[in-house]
Amino acid sequence: MEKNNKGRLQSLLEVLSVSTKLGFTSFGGPIAHLGYFHDEYIRRRKWMDERSYADLVALCQFLPGPASSQVGIGIGVMRAGLLGGLFAWIGFTLPSVVALILFAFILQGFDVGNAGWIHGLKLVAVAIVAHAILGMGQKLTPDRNRATIAIVAATISLLWQTAVTQVLIIVVAGIIGLMLYRDTKIPELPEMRVPIRRSVAVASLALFFGLLFGLPILRNLASYEWLAVFDSFYRAGSLVFGGGHVVLPLLEREVVPTGWLSKETFLAGYGATQAVPGPLFTFAAYLGAVMGGWFGATIATIAIFMPAFLLVIGTLPFWDTLRRKPNIQGALVGVNAAVVGILLAALYDPIWTSTILAPIDFVLAAILFILLVFWKTPPWVVVIAGAVGGTIIGL
Repeated sequence: MEKNNKGRLQSLLEVLSVSTKLGFTSFGGPIAHLGYFHDEYIRRRKWMDERSYADLVALCQFLPGPASSQVGIGIGVMRAGLLGGLFAWIGFTLPSVVALILFAFILQGFDVGNAGWIHGLKLVAVAIVAHAILGMGQKLTPDRNRATIAIVAATISLLWQTAVTQVLIIVVAGIIGLMLYRDTKIPELPEMRVPIRRSVAVASLALFFGLLFGLPILRNLASYEWLAVFDSFYRAGSLVFGGGHVVLPLLEREVVPTGWLSKETFLAGYGATQAVPGPLFTFAAYLGAVMGGWFGATIATIAIFMPAFLLVIGTLPFWDTLRRKPNIQGALVGVNAAVVGILLAALYDPIWTSTILAPIDFVLAAILFILLVFWKTPPWVVVIAGAVGGTIIGL
């Protein structure tokens, strides 16, 4: 028993240390985060096989909430149980939460978004996402049909940019995959070990929906300001499809008309959020800090991420069984190809279009890509090289 407890503690500390490193170095938004995760968790540490990782990404892309954070939570859960999911989230989220709280207290009004090192970190994101697309594309789009699904998904993502586009792409790709690949013999899948009982999963889903529908009622019955704040941020975290940027209009409607923040303060915080690593949902920490200091930041952060936790815990125990069914496997073949297309579209817009502004930017991004792919340079070294290169370009 003592040996088991020691092994569990080691696993938890390992999850915390690796996710914290990612929390300090994962710049570039949710799509870039999936590239960092792929490189650290899958390529280097082999905590999951490629197919299981792709299936987990497909599930989290379909769920509402911050997809990259949900993928990280899912990996942590499968590595070290429920506490592993919590530690993975803490490690990945805490660095940007603390940074944004400090921005709220100290750095409002400073234009950090135009600093040279920030631009260099955006160039790192170009290399990281390109690397992820290269690796996932080779495995998930190896034939004409799947490559076509990926390109069509990328095309629709770029030309029809709405909040529902990504969900519709995944649904349609799943239907196409079901039609094309339901009779295809797919290699035996490695077991996706999920150390969560199904009763816990059902309770988690019940709590998710209970809070979603119950909090607005409680908010009207009780006139506690922080209950209203918790309801606003929980609802924003529950209803976001399509990545962290989509949460901005939802949050603005919750905090600006109510008088909790001015529009100028809101936009200043959004600019600061672009300058830190980690998930965009940590913008909630800045908003909460402006509204109520450290306590407000804690309430807002927990509220906006809680739906992600509840949904991952509620769906993962059923996911391994579902993905082994022939029809589901066929659908996942299509969905995984579409995810590659969505990644490809995100590489162009917003990552490429907001980052590669001059020939020198392309040169630095290409050097970082070569370091990462061919020289097998550790990602944290590439991040430092990008920051230094961006600073030099800025001079």
